[in-house]
Amino acid sequence: MSKRDYYEILGVSKTASEAELKSAFRKLAMGCHPDRHPGDTAAEAKFKELNEAYQVLSDGQKRGAYDRYGHQAFEQGGGQQGPEFSDFMSDIFDSFFGDARRGGPRSANGRERGADLRYNLEIGLEDAFAGKNASIRVPTSIACEVCSGTGAKPGSKSRQCPTCGGHGKVRANQGFFSVERTCPTCAGRGEIIDDPCKNCQGAGRVTRDRTLSVNIPAGVEDGTRIRLAGEGEAGLRGGPAGDLYIFLSIQPHAIFQRDGADLFCRVPIGLVQAALGGEIEVPTLTGEQARVKIPEGTQTGKQFRLKGKGMSVLRSREVGDLYIQVVVETPQKLTARQRELLQEFERESSGATHPEAAGFFGRVKDFLGGIGGTA
Repeated sequence: MSKRDYYEILGVSKTASEAELKSAFRKLAMGCHPDRHPGDTAAEAKFKELNEAYQVLSDGQKRGAYDRYGHQAFEQGGGQQGPEFSDFMSDIFDSFFGDARRGGPRSANGRERGADLRYNLEIGLEDAFAGKNASIRVPTSIACEVCSGTGAKPGSKSRQCPTCGGHGKVRANQGFFSVERTCPTCAGRGEIIDDPCKNCQGAGRVTRDRTLSVNIPAGVEDGTRIRLAGEGEAGLRGGPAGDLYIFLSIQPHAIFQRDGADLFCRVPIGLVQAALGGEIEVPTLTGEQARVKIPEGTQTGKQFRLKGKGMSVLRSREVGDLYIQVVVETPQKLTARQRELLQEFERESSGATHPEAAGFFGRVKDFLGGIGGTA
């Protein structure tokens, strides 16, 4: 059976550049690699075919010979895989699966970045409005004070790992490709500590409580996240520290309800005040009082807007509005005289006194009369 054209196998033209060849090979090889299709002989055969084509076309001299003589130029096995290709495939798989195979980010000398930490902080609405500096106490891992994070006993030195030669990784050839793994002897560090620090048992970090200052800007909302770079868990064996993330939650307020940059406040007023009108004083988040004029005949649900009396807007000079929602309170526990006065008022009332009620019951009468007329 004749071999397929190498350019056809890679899906490129004969004028394809080195970068185009590499890109085409990466894309096709990742789709049929034996590691992703264990036991699939068809995928393995296709991968070998791609490997052979790329091995030839990626080499300038071999490509020139192939362009001139075709497959006959390699009848003696000139197109077989070599160690260079194994190294190349290992680099490809490191770029795609490196962290997953090694269990997380790790530097060549085994120093691991510390984990990111989360801290939940509850603040009041006033603090969210004005901003504040808050002190928090965080239990976390920090670099060992005794060994300065090295993990070795002061005065002692680590030695190069004999298994990996200080690289932190070992490579094993498996068939036509190689697999790179973390060195099992030194756990990827590249060196061995014979005399570990007694304070941290060789880890290079210890657990301590730290007090940190957090700047909460004005206008933060519930769920806002603040990042403190490098304030997370200390890295292993002198690795960089992670970050600390502060997640804010805002306590419910006794007076105000928040909707974005606006505030809402329900204010009860008396029946007489609603009927005759007047002025009321309402609070604001700044601690000042604001006056609201109540017109005659104000009904429950009437809303008054106080511009610029709402919440601060994060990273802006803008301020939202405060909306006062009036609730007319029905009097309770009346005295005999108060009851008498209300009854007298009711006798003298008319549709003009209660226009909304008169209109509603008028519509009800028309509705019921229409039903009776069609019966």
